[in-house]
Amino acid sequence: MLRWFAPLAALVALTACATADPPAGSPPVSGAALGTVAKDDALAALLPPQVARSGKLRVGSNIQNPPNNFYAEDGRTPVGSEVDLVRAVAAKLGLSVEHQDMAFSSLITSLQAGRIDVTMAAMNDTAERQQKIDFVDYFTSGITIMVQKGNPAGIRGPDDLCGKAVAVNLGTSQEQYAKGHRCATGQIEVTSTDSDTQNQNQLRTGRVAAILNDLPTAVYVARTAGDGGFFEVVEAAPINGGPYGIGVGKDTPQLTEAIRRALQALIDDGTYRKVLEHWDVAQGAIAKATVNGR
Repeated sequence: MLRWFAPLAALVALTACATADPPAGSPPVSGAALGTVAKDDALAALLPPQVARSGKLRVGSNIQNPPNNFYAEDGRTPVGSEVDLVRAVAAKLGLSVEHQDMAFSSLITSLQAGRIDVTMAAMNDTAERQQKIDFVDYFTSGITIMVQKGNPAGIRGPDDLCGKAVAVNLGTSQEQYAKGHRCATGQIEVTSTDSDTQNQNQLRTGRVAAILNDLPTAVYVARTAGDGGFFEVVEAAPINGGPYGIGVGKDTPQLTEAIRRALQALIDDGTYRKVLEHWDVAQGAIAKATVNGR
């Protein structure tokens, strides 16, 4: 059951805004059912010295992507399944979390520049991205088609997008798929933005025929926007199903391994499953935390 709802108009990203979360080990703001996660000293000892000394994990995200990550009704507090998961991972390592909200397209460069320690923003772990950063995989999703309520354009699958305008987020796997999809006639007309809200407005007003988004986000928006009266998700298998990953710099392998082990500990003790069930996305649960899919 989804328990936290924010008006869509309030889901506007604040560029490069940092928000400090509660201290490590305290109950998450957005997941009351999560409870307290205790520090594991053995796992904390795996952290790179600079992260351990800081006492916090700087998390880069694009906070406009419910139910993965978005702002609570106060417009300042990050909430969502990813927010709860990364707080739980950090608490297991004895750290607090500082979220930095930025454009999705700048996440990897910010990580490479050392402005953040990790990324967590419903980012697909792909071979192309693995050339730049490493991933600790934590969820399985896929591309989903969202249309106006009643599906007036009659879209039933990917081939029905050919010859139509489709909105995607800039720099995402959805954009890559839409631009590369081979059509027999009439290529997909791709509109790329950095705003889910802008994409939704385009779909509501008919400027685009569909939005391509990840499964959790599409399901959440279809259920909540206009009390479920604006959009619906096309009943088709997710396209190019694959993992979401926590992005970590290739120069900090100690941090990658610490996060992997902390996540596995949360999977093993049931905390991970509680978070996903709390946000109604348990269908994407994994059984083993891996690095770059291995």
